[in-house]
Formats: sequence, C-alpha cells, structure tokens
Amino acid sequence: MTDKRSPTIRALVQIDNLQPKFAAYNGATVQGSIPLAGDTILIGELAPGNEVFSLIDVALKASRVESTSQIVEREFGFFILRSPSNAEVTAAREAILEEIGQTMADRLKPSIEATQVITSVEPYQAQLLNKWRKGTLLVPGQTLGIIECAPAAYISIAANEAEKAANIDIVEVRAVGRFGRLFISGTEDSVKTAVEAASTAIGDVDGVAA
Repeated sequence: MTDKRSPTIRALVQIDNLQPKFAAYNGATVQGSIPLAGDTILIGELAPGNEVFSLIDVALKASRVESTSQIVEREFGFFILRSPSNAEVTAAREAILEEIGQTMADRLKPSIEATQVITSVEPYQAQLLNKWRKGTLLVPGQTLGIIECAPAAYISIAANEAEKAANIDIVEVRAVGRFGRLFISGTEDSVKTAVEAASTAIGDVDGVAA
C-alpha cells in the first residue's frame, strides 16, 4: 500500500471586483454558481487533481462562498469559488491553505510563456477561432491579443486586469491544463494596452519559482 500523496497548490489567486465582461464569460461557461460583476472569486489549481473535491468541501464548510467550478483534467484539479464578500472568499482561501499546511508563499510563481498581438485579423483565421470560442465573436479586421502563461489558472487574473485596463472583448479564456491562454480583441491600441496590463498582473504574483 502506497502512502497518500499530499496535495500541492500550484496556483491560487483571489480576484476582487470581477469585471463585467469576464464575469459574463464565466457565467456562460461555469458549472455551478454564476459569478457577477463586482464579486470576488478564488481560483486554484492543485495536484493531485482529485484533491479538489475534499478541499472544496472544506472551503464551503468554513465560509459563505459558493462553488462555481470544480474540474479534474489529466494532471491537475481546478476550482473557482465566488462570493459578493471579499472577506468570505478570504476565509475560504485560508481554510484551504490550513487544511493542506501551506501558505500563499508556497504557490508557484507564474511565468508568461508567450504574448502575441495580431493586427487586422484575416477573415478565415477569425472564423477558425470563432468555431471554438465561448466569448465574444472575433470580427475580421480587429486586433487579436493572445497571452499564454503557466500554471494555467493564473490566466484568470490576466483576463480581469486586461478588461480593467482597456476597452477590449474577451474571446476565450482557457484556465485548465498545462498552460493558460487568453484571447482578447479590439482596436490595436486597446489590445496592446490590455496585453501589457495583463502581463504585468501575472508578473506581479509572488510565489515559488517552478
């Protein structure tokens, strides 16, 4: 009989003042309680993935948060908790960390793997992206911004900060898996501003180097 592997938090980020477009995107894609603009959310990624179920149970019993998502993919578990109260989300976060004997300083520090700004998107590429996007349609001729980071869950803070910084639309947010990817659209200036703000937000997250 092998020893049970202790869960490890790969990513953990608390986002307050959820922006309207990112909130709407989440509302269209999540499994459970729908986040609203202005809410606070807690997003986490951990290994092994199955530990997500017991940790969500701990958080729900320790605070008045609601479960938005809990997913187990090939390698990691992923969750989102929400509440209109930042204090309740903090209580949930601290309960999770206490349960596994870790602190925010133990999470992995995110890295930006790539950024791209594609101006005047061609119609055929726009339509290919529109086949699998869950957010706003990408219109040919717009500028497309793409950010990739690891661990994947941190891409959520990039999406929220991008919307704070500029008038952009959210095409797709992929926060589960080995890498997180954000696709945004708008004018060239707005997309460049948003990509810079999102990249800064990711870079400002502290933690342990992977």
